[in-house]
Amino acid sequence: MEAVVAYHKAHEGVSRVVKIQQAHQLYLGIDLTVDAHGALCRHYSELVEQKVIDCDSVAGALDFLVRATGQLKTFVVSGTPEDELRRITGRRGIHEYFTGVYGSPRNKVEIVDELLQIHKLSAEKCLFIGDAMTDYNAAKTCGVPFLGRLNDGENSPFPMGTDTVADLARLTRIAGLQAIEEPVQ
Repeated sequence: MEAVVAYHKAHEGVSRVVKIQQAHQLYLGIDLTVDAHGALCRHYSELVEQKVIDCDSVAGALDFLVRATGQLKTFVVSGTPEDELRRITGRRGIHEYFTGVYGSPRNKVEIVDELLQIHKLSAEKCLFIGDAMTDYNAAKTCGVPFLGRLNDGENSPFPMGTDTVADLARLTRIAGLQAIEEPVQ
């Protein structure tokens, strides 16, 4: 069991579809059938999706997204299955704050490259905020500056010298976003 948990942590940000298949091969010597693999992926999704919908947001993230609306393009790029990500952002009421929500089966490098091209974005003027080495690697491969997001006290998986934050409370100020004022009635 410890080996599987270590494998999972070493591959954070990799699609669960890939990890479930690989873990069964590596640790159990089982080559899953398409049907068995699909059933395990669906079961995993059922276990975690509601928990993700119900969890607290990272401090400062919602404020940043609200203020960034109409001023910056914001995207979700994840190893989570894309259809599940879209359900989660919809049910959390935050889908509208993102220019786009993207996940597996495509990998993060493919997605970021495509977003840079489609939206005519300059990689060096973007920021990839992530919590896994797959995020860091995608950012570096695509030439996008990276900011690691770690919980307080969590060991950094990133190379020495990588900037990290525990929350996103200062992001709005750093990005120079203005508050959106409600009209006085």
